[in-house]
Amino acid sequence: MNKDGINISIDERMAKILRDNPPNPDEVGTPSDGTTIKPASESINYDITPNELISYLKQFVVGQTQAIEMVTTKICTHLHRMQFEQSHPELPDIVGHVKSNMMLIGPTGVGKTYIIKLLAQKVGVPFVKGDATKFSETGYVGGDVEDLVRELVHISGGDIPLAEHGIIYIDEIDKIASSGSLYGPDVSRGGVQRNLLKLMEETEVDMKVPHDLASQMEAVVETQRTGKAKRKKVNTRNILFILSGAFVHLPQIIARRLKKGGTGFSDKPMRSVDDTEAMLGRLHAKDLIEYGFESEFVGRIPVISNLQEIDEDGLYQILNNPQSSVIQSKKRDFLSYGIKLSFADDALRYIARESVKLNTGARGLVSITENALIKYEMALPSTTIDHLHITKEMCIAPNKFLNELINKNAFVSFIQHFFDKTKIQIEFSSAAYRAAEEIAVSTGVLLSDLLNASLKNYEHGLKLTGKEKFTITASVIKDPQGYLNNLIKKNYQGNDDI
Repeated sequence: MNKDGINISIDERMAKILRDNPPNPDEVGTPSDGTTIKPASESINYDITPNELISYLKQFVVGQTQAIEMVTTKICTHLHRMQFEQSHPELPDIVGHVKSNMMLIGPTGVGKTYIIKLLAQKVGVPFVKGDATKFSETGYVGGDVEDLVRELVHISGGDIPLAEHGIIYIDEIDKIASSGSLYGPDVSRGGVQRNLLKLMEETEVDMKVPHDLASQMEAVVETQRTGKAKRKKVNTRNILFILSGAFVHLPQIIARRLKKGGTGFSDKPMRSVDDTEAMLGRLHAKDLIEYGFESEFVGRIPVISNLQEIDEDGLYQILNNPQSSVIQSKKRDFLSYGIKLSFADDALRYIARESVKLNTGARGLVSITENALIKYEMALPSTTIDHLHITKEMCIAPNKFLNELINKNAFVSFIQHFFDKTKIQIEFSSAAYRAAEEIAVSTGVLLSDLLNASLKNYEHGLKLTGKEKFTITASVIKDPQGYLNNLIKKNYQGNDDI
């Protein structure tokens, strides 16, 4: 289509939007230049102290004391400093503004994301998460991370000042480290670092995505409709960037540096978790530079914290914590079917022990728990069972215990249903239990269906005998109709001895 045709198309779309959004005289006011910064939303808890945040976090997170103390303190100070500077606009700007951007180092499943999410929720600031691998895979062109800034505004309900107090969390940051090549993916990774660097310092992100004609048209219409030009840029000066990664090879880099320094450390692979954590405890900025990060990038991350790998005991403590999201979530799943779920201590120990084998930290707890309970979650909603107490044996052999539960429930349900209809109290002998289960298995019929079909006539038959209680024996199960006929016959003959 030629240029004139495109313009006509745009004019028609503009006219339609204007027709659908006529100006409201009550909303028309003095246009704004978009530079006024209003106070952030009152949802932010500026009054909280580091110790209060630490106490809150320890309700949910097991261990990681050093990381918790450092991260909570710096986030709390960051908020207090923002409030202080906004309350004292007369203070001069500090040359070389330093922001408490952080890097969290630790294997998967140790709680890096979880800690930051909890803190953001507690202090009332918006939180978004991105994955650094996305940037390196697609070839970073300056838009992906900026989209995270826009997402802060979105989840803030359009409140830009609130978004400017938010937290952007970027995981797997170690994947954008370059190895020093002058071509290939390393070039792209270096570009990712430089573009992130701009956002981590201070820049303004346009809320309008470049080349997005629709958003530009809507902005024009909004200005004509209200007489106000909404602020279109987000300043990243106070947005906190928190980066995280496993940094698998970082301990070896630290060990080589220490060896060169004559400290006696070798560059052999770490022999244990303790060796790895000991090395990370001696991390220096130059180690991150050797890992593949530019010095300017490392210089914008003043806070670095190491999170420890979680052992079996730590995983058990996570499960045994009253605030455990894993256990509380499964309890909620079963409760939605009217089933109260509880766990024996040996079941929690078993789940923790099996999770260690997955080598995925706390994430393994969810997988093991789901695998252990899926059979029960599938079958029990079709029963009248309203309580399930999980033991270690039930986790190991779910099919066996599930069959026992269903069979037991079949008898209990039948007894209750029979009483509700006849007001006659029945019970099953031990031999009757075994006989019914054997017949159900041999015929491939559900035990509940077997009982309902074979004993249905007993509802009327026992009423004829005038009995208020009756014990179902193995003989009844093996020949229900014959036994009932004989029972009624003997009753009319005045002989109840059967």
